[in-house]
Amino acid sequence: MTEPVVTAAAAEAAADPRVERRNNRVIWLLLAATFVVILNETIMTVAIPKLMDDLKIDALAAQWLSTAFMLTMAIVIPITGFLLQRFTTRAMFITAMSLFSLGTLTAALAPGFAVLVGARVIQASGTAMMLPLLMTTLMTLVPPAKRGRTMGNVSIVISVAPAIGPTISGFILNYLAWRWIFLIVLPIALVMLLIGMRFVENVTETQKVRIDVLSVVLSALGFGGLVYGLSLSGESGGTSAGPALWISLAVGVAGLAAFILRQLILQRSDRALLDLRTFRSPVFTVSIVLMTISTAAMFGVIIVLPLYLQHVLHLDTLSTGLLLLPGGLVMGLAAPFVGRLYDRFGPRVLVVPGSILVSLALWSLTLVGEHTPVPMVLAAHVVMSLGLALMFTPLFTAGLGAVPPHLYSHGSAIVGTVQQVGGAAGTALLVAVLSAQTAALSAGGASLDAATAGGIKLAFVAAAIISLFAIVGSFFISKPADALPEGTFAH
Repeated sequence: MTEPVVTAAAAEAAADPRVERRNNRVIWLLLAATFVVILNETIMTVAIPKLMDDLKIDALAAQWLSTAFMLTMAIVIPITGFLLQRFTTRAMFITAMSLFSLGTLTAALAPGFAVLVGARVIQASGTAMMLPLLMTTLMTLVPPAKRGRTMGNVSIVISVAPAIGPTISGFILNYLAWRWIFLIVLPIALVMLLIGMRFVENVTETQKVRIDVLSVVLSALGFGGLVYGLSLSGESGGTSAGPALWISLAVGVAGLAAFILRQLILQRSDRALLDLRTFRSPVFTVSIVLMTISTAAMFGVIIVLPLYLQHVLHLDTLSTGLLLLPGGLVMGLAAPFVGRLYDRFGPRVLVVPGSILVSLALWSLTLVGEHTPVPMVLAAHVVMSLGLALMFTPLFTAGLGAVPPHLYSHGSAIVGTVQQVGGAAGTALLVAVLSAQTAALSAGGASLDAATAGGIKLAFVAAAIISLFAIVGSFFISKPADALPEGTFAH
């Protein structure tokens, strides 16, 4: 049996308490900064109606505030595998938080819609760098035996931040104008930037690697085309987007195929923009598949559930946000305990029951109607949140732990990319099903409330069916060896 191999940085920390304290400080700063930037990803969800009124734009235009953000993330994240190898921890942190702060300031002062969309693109450029930076740094600095516990904190960032974004924006919009969404986030971002400039040190090693420009172009076409096409599908219900939808998806599929082929050629000489040798590990591959399904479910429900609460049950923005808050809190409170359980028992005993809870919650949401009691919806959301909490930490930890250290940056970039594509796919699927069924029921003479309820019910049926695949996949996840020698993969 191969002896466990720990990264040099983790070994140095174990030998010197001062190094360990420095590493912990860097990780906590990265965690806090990542929480702020990811929170911003879903904070716009409930602000769309106010923005439409204030900026005099229609729903299709307003959707670009979310679409442009996701599109930028999908294009930038695959490049972070290269950036994390080429530049220091400190340089990446300062660049990411500077971009995010600049985008937030521009959004707060935006005189019109076009500038606001541009500001969201700048924000997304910074956001895209933070999560891969955090995960690569964590995998490099934290010894394998403690990774589950630390990755539990990452799960708080990844799952709770987007879950409570609508709650926070709902609270703000109940009392203040939409610009305050950015004005409140801005000083927090600036403080994080200043603290990071003072305390974040270079804790990872850099390499002089060359970027392959063709790979960047193919990545942008592939991932950008897919996310944009999926967004168009969600906006139109998959029926009225016209040729733009199919052209975008075709460009995305072709670009992604060419990108994969290019990486397979380049990785033979270690020059790939996104090294796909990470998929040689069955543990990593299964983790990525389960992450995609889980993220699709989470983001789809984040979009569809507020629509049901506001358009069918007629709750106001603040009540909707408050109803979704307990689920976010459950995810946050559960994550550290899940991390400790992972360190002790491995991923399967957590992921299997987690996937079952998510599926049960989604199947229970298929029963919603015009007069469903609010407590039932709340209970289903809390159960789903608990299930996701049981899944995310083990999947992140086992997946990245299954690849050798020199591929951590690539594995982290793949995880981030999967989150964006999975989130876009989940949102597009559920909204497309919802829109198509609502239109069909309306044409059949149903009232607006009944038609919308029917559309939402069918959207949850689609999500529930997909969740069954996660249950099957959960039985194939296992804990990788404590650490892997260079060039070897966990099976």
